Amino acid sequence: MLNILLCGVGGQGTVLASKILAGSAIMQGQDAHTAETIGMAQRGGSVTSHVRLGDGVCSPLIPLGQADLIIAFEPAEAVRNLPYLKEGGTVVVSNTAVKPVTDALSASDYSGEEMLAYLRGEAIRLIEVDGEGLIRTCGSAKVLNMALLGAAAASGEMNITPEDLCSIIRTTLPEKFHEMNLKAVELGAQSVH
Repeated sequence: MLNILLCGVGGQGTVLASKILAGSAIMQGQDAHTAETIGMAQRGGSVTSHVRLGDGVCSPLIPLGQADLIIAFEPAEAVRNLPYLKEGGTVVVSNTAVKPVTDALSASDYSGEEMLAYLRGEAIRLIEVDGEGLIRTCGSAKVLNMALLGAAAASGEMNITPEDLCSIIRTTLPEKFHEMNLKAVELGAQSVH
């Protein structure tokens, strides 16, 4: 069984990414269970998606300390969800911070660097992805989710390959979004090597 926790803020495509992961696993003949805890997602709040793949899954929610992999769309969300990660687990994180509304109103200087420094000090395998660079190259912030999936697939921590992700993207998303999402998966995978 493989437990993957995806976390971000509202509007980053966390839920779609979990559906792409589950769809890729199902195409391989695996069992897949997903659940979302959304909260105030419409206002930039936390979004967490649980994805459990393989035999013996009884519940779609990952218990604390049992996630093999966390895919974090934002550094603070990675830190917030770290208690879900098992000992020696892997975190794939975008190094691009999303400033919370409360932070923007207080004019503080949150950049995510403190969160990344904290993650670097933990006993985990950490894969940092240049979210800003990938967004710039792809031309849209809407594909950060697919770039992070590509990086996670290329990390070897999942039994899902970048090619598996591309197959499910072609069958799930409208054709007009194929090119940029496929490019994002490829660039995310390349960022790991």
